[in-house]
Amino acid sequence: MILRRVMEHLRKQEWTAIGIYFVIVVVGVFVGIQVANWNSDAVDRRRGVEYVERLSRDLEADLAARRADVAYYAAVQDSLVRANDLLNQPSSDAEDLVVAAYRASELMYSPPTRATWDEIVSAGDIGLLPRGAVESGIASYFAADTGQMSMESMERSEYRRAVRETIPLEIQIALRGGCSDVRDDHGRIVGFVEHCTLDVDRAAMERAAAAIRASEAIRSALRYQYSNVYSARANLNADVMALERGLAALREE
Repeated sequence: MILRRVMEHLRKQEWTAIGIYFVIVVVGVFVGIQVANWNSDAVDRRRGVEYVERLSRDLEADLAARRADVAYYAAVQDSLVRANDLLNQPSSDAEDLVVAAYRASELMYSPPTRATWDEIVSAGDIGLLPRGAVESGIASYFAADTGQMSMESMERSEYRRAVRETIPLEIQIALRGGCSDVRDDHGRIVGFVEHCTLDVDRAAMERAAAAIRASEAIRSALRYQYSNVYSARANLNADVMALERGLAALREE
């Protein structure tokens, strides 16, 4: 309809009418583009708000898990110091030594909750997050799984292998049954049982403790194990700080 009228005005050389139609078309196109942009921006804002809510829940869960990891490795580190002290006391209690030596070889792993972050990255929507949250270290946190690296380092440790090759299997089973990990209401490991309940023959425990004392491999590896656990704890604590910064930035929005 408009095109036909424009053609008629062209034939009649009615330039004013043509100009008016031209302005109407340009304004219409401009308004249409603006409305589309406004709608797109509104959709992006809603998606950004949803991302912030979901990512905040994920980071809160990870923060609790990382704090539990740090606390756990603090307990492992305490067991290393305790085992070292007991090894330097020829008459130290056999059960205390075996328990400390075994706990000093323990490890745990809490995987990051990364479904929301991976969705944001794959969709190219990082720009929808608050700038401060992105700059807080969230990307670095998800780029490297510190918990897994710490666990793998502990799994490969010479101390862990030496201790678990030395302590008899029946005692290890007893340790798992009555002297193992403590979990919180969410099933996360948060430390060790405070008071062990071990149904182990005293003579067998004495033999295990004597074998630990006699093992130069355990004594030597224990010193490096301390450094290993200290590094794991420090790296995991860095995750805690990154998560705290990320959550604070998300909550400011």
